[in-house]
Amino acid sequence: MKKIIIPQYLFLFFVLISCHKEIRAEKGGIDLISNVYFDASKGLNKMQTFHVSKINYQNDFIIELIPDLEFPEMTKATYFIKDSVFYDLKNANTSAVLSELQKKQKPTSVYSKTMGSVFTREPLLNYRNRRNLSDTVLFKKSYRRFEINSPWNYTRYYIYPTDTILPYSFYREVGKEYHGRIERIDSYDKQKDIFVSLQLIPRKNQDSEAEELFRFNRFIESRKKK
Repeated sequence: MKKIIIPQYLFLFFVLISCHKEIRAEKGGIDLISNVYFDASKGLNKMQTFHVSKINYQNDFIIELIPDLEFPEMTKATYFIKDSVFYDLKNANTSAVLSELQKKQKPTSVYSKTMGSVFTREPLLNYRNRRNLSDTVLFKKSYRRFEINSPWNYTRYYIYPTDTILPYSFYREVGKEYHGRIERIDSYDKQKDIFVSLQLIPRKNQDSEAEELFRFNRFIESRKKK
């Protein structure tokens, strides 16, 4: 069986956001994809791709599907996230009633989550020492950029200019300052010779499993109102 190796610092990029006066996306999905290159100074041949998380949202509700790292077509865990807590759906089926789940299961802080979209309250390290770069076009999208260089790491951030915010983001406060959202982070660990490219890929459609769960819960809530 192929051994999966994940650099620990891969999971330090995520931050929970709160939504206020900006344009808020009401429905959709977000894929978190990471490409990890080992012995990067010798070339880009030793590479592993990780589908870190499949986030599906309906207004303030999030259903997160976490793919198995060795078999990405399989779902390793499913979480229901609301505000700053989450509930594990591993013992619930696709017809789980989310309102009942919140009553029966003790919530867990998202900041203690160790799989999928890991959340942190920590600010971006060395942000004051950043250097702005020229804008660039990547995959037919225009990005603003800045870099942070230290003796140990070199990191480049790509911000997509937009007023629309998602219920999940990389370093939301940084994105606000640059009037957009961070959609890509390229980081090189100079000591370990590891290059990591982490991407946030928004999409309009939800995964079928999450869409079915949201649809069922809308049906249950509509019946309660009658």
